Amino acid sequence: MVRRKFYKIMKWAIATMLLVIVLTFGFIYLKYNQELPAGKTGAEADALASKMLEALDYDSYTSTNYLEWSFRRNHYKWWKEAGYCEVNWKDYRAVLYFNSSKTSKAYVHNFEVFNDQADELIAKATRMFYNDSFWLVAPYKVFDEGVKRQLVSLPDGSEGLLVTFTQGGSTPGDSYLWIMDKSGRPKEFQMWTSVIPVKGLPATWEDWTKTQSGAWLPGKHRIVFLTTKMGQIKGTR
Repeated sequence: MVRRKFYKIMKWAIATMLLVIVLTFGFIYLKYNQELPAGKTGAEADALASKMLEALDYDSYTSTNYLEWSFRRNHYKWWKEAGYCEVNWKDYRAVLYFNSSKTSKAYVHNFEVFNDQADELIAKATRMFYNDSFWLVAPYKVFDEGVKRQLVSLPDGSEGLLVTFTQGGSTPGDSYLWIMDKSGRPKEFQMWTSVIPVKGLPATWEDWTKTQSGAWLPGKHRIVFLTTKMGQIKGTR
């Protein structure tokens, strides 16, 4: 009898949880899902992109040699100019050499591993780096090779910058609509990506921090109910 009652309670709890998940997703989908807006390429779009870079001190970012941050319990130490990054998560560590990927290394409990296990950990660390570094330095990538910039009119009468990455990274083809304050500093972007089913989902860019190198980097992001902090951010020349 007790066991039957326990199973009944568990079934009710699971059903309730599933209902909450479905209703939450439905609310988010109905509230935020939208088509990718049409924009206009050209000098005006490039000028808005340049304004954003100026507000974040792009020159200081380009002269930044070392960056350190965390994202969802993944920790990064990136020697940007030297072209390598140390990635730490759980009991794993990888050192990624971007200019010579065959020399990348992987560790478990600080012991180096080899062959298939190393390849799997290096591949995972590489995917993590592309995603997690994007949440740190995405605004600085608007003039990267293969990036399409478009000027978009927003509902409030202001203008946004629609950026599409046509190549590179883990998911080429993704688009982001940057919304900025009057100075040009990003406040949020809306995302049209292959991995997020809700198209146009917004994420904030806030708690901007001026690093030692002079570059500005975000301290946290909010996506609907979820807040993600970027850890102890460091940026040095």
